[in-house]
Amino acid sequence: MKQLLKKKIIIPVLALTILFTGSAFKNDFFEIAKQIEIFTTLFKELNMNYVDETNPGDLMDTAIKSMLADLDPYTNFLNEQDVEAARINNTGDYIGIGAKVRTLKDKLVIVEPYKDYPADKAGLKAGDEIIKVGNTNVDGYKDDAGNLLKGAPGTSVEVTYKRQNQTKTATINRAEVEINAVPHFSMVNDNTGYIVLSQFNNKAASQTNYALRDLKAQGAKRIILDLRGNPGGLLNEAIKIVNLFVKKGQLVVTTKSKVKKYNRTYYTQKDPIDTEIPLVVLIDGGSASASEIVSGSLQDLDRAVIVGSRSFGKGLVQRPKLLTYGTQVKITISRYYTPSGRCIQSLDYWNRNEKGEAVKVKQENYNEYKTKNGRKVFDGGGVFPDENLSSSKNSAIINAIVNDNLVFDFATHFYYKNQIADINNFKLSASNFSDFKDYLKANNFSFITETEKALYKAFEAATKEDLNDDIENDYNTLISNLNTSKTKAIDENKTYLLELLTEEIVKRYVYREGLYDYYKINDLKIKKATEILNNPSTYQNYLR
Repeated sequence: MKQLLKKKIIIPVLALTILFTGSAFKNDFFEIAKQIEIFTTLFKELNMNYVDETNPGDLMDTAIKSMLADLDPYTNFLNEQDVEAARINNTGDYIGIGAKVRTLKDKLVIVEPYKDYPADKAGLKAGDEIIKVGNTNVDGYKDDAGNLLKGAPGTSVEVTYKRQNQTKTATINRAEVEINAVPHFSMVNDNTGYIVLSQFNNKAASQTNYALRDLKAQGAKRIILDLRGNPGGLLNEAIKIVNLFVKKGQLVVTTKSKVKKYNRTYYTQKDPIDTEIPLVVLIDGGSASASEIVSGSLQDLDRAVIVGSRSFGKGLVQRPKLLTYGTQVKITISRYYTPSGRCIQSLDYWNRNEKGEAVKVKQENYNEYKTKNGRKVFDGGGVFPDENLSSSKNSAIINAIVNDNLVFDFATHFYYKNQIADINNFKLSASNFSDFKDYLKANNFSFITETEKALYKAFEAATKEDLNDDIENDYNTLISNLNTSKTKAIDENKTYLLELLTEEIVKRYVYREGLYDYYKINDLKIKKATEILNNPSTYQNYLR
């Protein structure tokens, strides 16, 4: 037993030896050593003496994740499976069924089958609920059930799934899947090219380069670059994409850290493709990180007009660090700053409120900066577009609807109830929106506001003090008024919700490829971008 304990203890000692080789830790040497020793002793005693059987791996996983959760949501521990997922995200290549899948406790839900890939060829559709993979039931499967779908190319897997309350089976032949960073590019009209950049994997710059050259060859004299919903990715790819439109040697982004070697300035390295072609960049609340570096830098340099709604506001840079046994930790190492000097980080994770929640930087605390031409821009809250077309007024309740997958589920419901002859002329009506609100009620959608929580606590306190009889009528009136306000908030966001519903529904009929064709005809932001680009004086006025 003593020999076993010696073997257990030697690991933290080696970790300490490695840990203190970095100069950043020298000042805290004693405190770090002390805390690791305390934790090592506690972990040993817990595993040896706890009344029930414990799983050291699970305990350590919980401990690590709890520690990192106190920092920011981007500093994460990656086990072997997470490392592989990160590789897929960066390269865009993997072996699988060719579908975006959401993992739930008792099922795997097909979110989006990729056209002509295995899941699509096997007949699976968005909304299908996989309940069994091979002979393994998803319900009760302890690990990530999504891994059951993976395997060597050419192998097959049988899945049992539910669709509209009917149970079906399908055999899917796994294959290599390539996720393009640029899933679509085409001409909007005779002289305007349209490029969709959906993520910043290691193909982003080369594919954007190819799309830009191809569109120019087709006669494009103006370009729309669509970064809506793009969550970001590789920093170097963002710099290369900015470089397509600005001269060599131009400052694009600066990173600042407490560790000096991470203080970097990034400049464009190559000759551009076109520094003069008029450019509009589309962004929204889903445009984050590398998307904000591209849009923020092009805005600061007065090289593009930004159209859409305020971006997400992620001004933090992460770097993966290799650990033992094939694991990694992804650490926030620095903040990034666009050429004007602004950091667009929106949430403050280091000065939290009394509930321990990160708070948004208040608008009155935004700092003013100047673009190359002297236009005013601000930090602290994402990239604000030059032409603001936001259609969302109450993000809390809308986020709750989206996060509960009610937009997705209604689209599934709609798809199986309706046939559409001409998808490019498809429009949701007021009647459809009324149906959606009825769908929310039928599915017991309930969003509890912070005001309701505070009122409930106050009423609960009054009950303990025998005061509830005096205020119960007032309490019920306030709750009723709040419910009316929530219904009103949904109505106020009708335009935005219809946009989300339309996008999800169109994809059901014509895949994502057809959605981009639909956008070119119907999307208001693309229409606005085209309008700006069609008028040279209007375009220049935005940049003066």
